[in-house]
Amino acid sequence: MKIAVTYENGQVFQHFGHCKLFCLADTETGSRELIDPMGEGHGALAGFLQAHGVDALICGGIGGGARVALAQAGITLYPGVTGDVEAAIAALQNGTLNYNPDTVCNHHHDHGEGHSCGSHACGEDKHGCGGN
Repeated sequence: MKIAVTYENGQVFQHFGHCKLFCLADTETGSRELIDPMGEGHGALAGFLQAHGVDALICGGIGGGARVALAQAGITLYPGVTGDVEAAIAALQNGTLNYNPDTVCNHHHDHGEGHSCGSHACGEDKHGCGGN
């Protein structure tokens, strides 16, 4: 199994769509690799992870569109996770990962009618994406 974890300074990064690094963990070989999605963005990240053979994603906050894209890519989602990346990987492997399947990134819903946040030129502080 290949597990991807949103990554920042050894911790689970809390905004999937703005993740600058993913830790890829291969459970068969025990290998770890940090990969840069090179600014892929919300929608394309699912395809990026799928192209890297990812089976499962551990992350903090995540929006509805990304959830759909991951499901369509066949990637199992474990959102609402905080803390150390290595601890999260180990917990998933042994069946004790503390995650919240209902976690959503709520800043996507704070805008007025007709507003699209596709380019994320707005709300740069991204409050509400902490996996709560």
